[in-house]
Amino acid sequence: MSSEEMTRDLARFAIDTRYEDIPDKDMYEAKYLLMDTIGCALAALSTDKGKMTVALSKRYGGPPESSIIGITGKVSCSNAAMANGELIGTVDYDATMAGGHAPPYVLPAPLAMAEVEGSSGKDLLSAWALGLELSARVASAVQQFHGANLSGSKKETWSWGTRWGQAYSNFGAAAATGRLINLDQTQMENCLGLAGHFCQVLTHERYTMSAHRHLTKYGLPGWQNHGAVSAALLSQMGYLGDTDVFNADEGFWKFVGYEEWYPEFIMADLGKDWIFAKIKYKLYPCCGMLHGALDCLYKILDDNNLTPEEIGSITAFCHPTVAEPCFVNPEIMNIPDAQFNPKYVFSVAAHRIQIGVEWQDEHMMRDPKILDFGKKITCIPHPEFGKKTADGRTKFSSKVEVKARGNVYIEESTGPRGATHGTLLTDEELIAKFRHNAQRVLTQDKIEKAVEAFTHLEKVDNINDTIEHISSL
Repeated sequence: MSSEEMTRDLARFAIDTRYEDIPDKDMYEAKYLLMDTIGCALAALSTDKGKMTVALSKRYGGPPESSIIGITGKVSCSNAAMANGELIGTVDYDATMAGGHAPPYVLPAPLAMAEVEGSSGKDLLSAWALGLELSARVASAVQQFHGANLSGSKKETWSWGTRWGQAYSNFGAAAATGRLINLDQTQMENCLGLAGHFCQVLTHERYTMSAHRHLTKYGLPGWQNHGAVSAALLSQMGYLGDTDVFNADEGFWKFVGYEEWYPEFIMADLGKDWIFAKIKYKLYPCCGMLHGALDCLYKILDDNNLTPEEIGSITAFCHPTVAEPCFVNPEIMNIPDAQFNPKYVFSVAAHRIQIGVEWQDEHMMRDPKILDFGKKITCIPHPEFGKKTADGRTKFSSKVEVKARGNVYIEESTGPRGATHGTLLTDEELIAKFRHNAQRVLTQDKIEKAVEAFTHLEKVDNINDTIEHISSL
């Protein structure tokens, strides 16, 4: 299949797929993922980064078309998409899936456009699911399918790629947005062509290999969503895009900077086998590489009722990336410092600080007892990470050893809770997470109305009615 034929078929898929064509189980997952994603944006509003993001979007202003999540008043749809993308990714609490953190890169653009268009809940859910699916499929083509890079003949040796980033998600965000404004076949092809040119550069590796943890982390989803909105609106006006964008020699993967390109994965059983719903929900507001070990630590703490004063040391065996520079810098100066610092993360857990944005409150990141306790914590790569189980699954192994009361308490895990290979979170747990994320911003009445709306989104006639529930007074 030629690159232009691929663009044509993907555009047709984005236009012609009906709500009823998407498997019920995947649509159900998309609905709860959307609620979880909105909750992450609400949680971010109390952070400095969140406040700066909102202030910038308001400064840019524009026609009052779309809402910043949790804020009254409206800005242009592109500026709302920019703000919401940054808010969703701020607390590092959003789910991951094919390739990484898709939600902040895919939802904001179609959410903003759905508000402009007065789309129904079904319309938004369909666009959201399609956007996630396209994102996942292009992710598989650049070998970022599950956020792990296992090499060697048995795929058991960890190696960190040098060209990672969420640029591919812009195809999903732009297509979802274009669907909501009813682009025709030619316009959607141009929209996809533009999406590949409106994406960000690949900064993921730069962040991982730098001890200086900055607020941009591994990318700027807000900036990319601004591009997705522009791709959809420009194509509607007749702007011609690069419809040969998937060219195997000089196309998207090459000019963006990915290392490999396997386009056959994009089209394989398209519309028959839906792959986006392999979702890993986050139970903790920090880098996912620490989550399995956090599960182990909490089980030790709960089973033995340990207090911080009784603990002599904690040794955590985690994902191999914990040996990289962004995890080893001990300073706590900003939110990413809190999210990627094992000494801090395991310290707040050991002190039973409420799980949520509380971990990233300014006073918590300055608390002497939390910081001092970090001296008791050691975090190293798990030697068995990436090994295969007897049934062929990859083990995302974690282990924690806690020395306390003259004993050594040990707990192990082969996958964090909320992950595909771990224990999945229930609907009730996801709703509880949303409620907690929203409590600093919304009244209890609004929170309950939002939960009702999101869990029955397919029955909502106009998404603006739901947006009202997630706007503060």
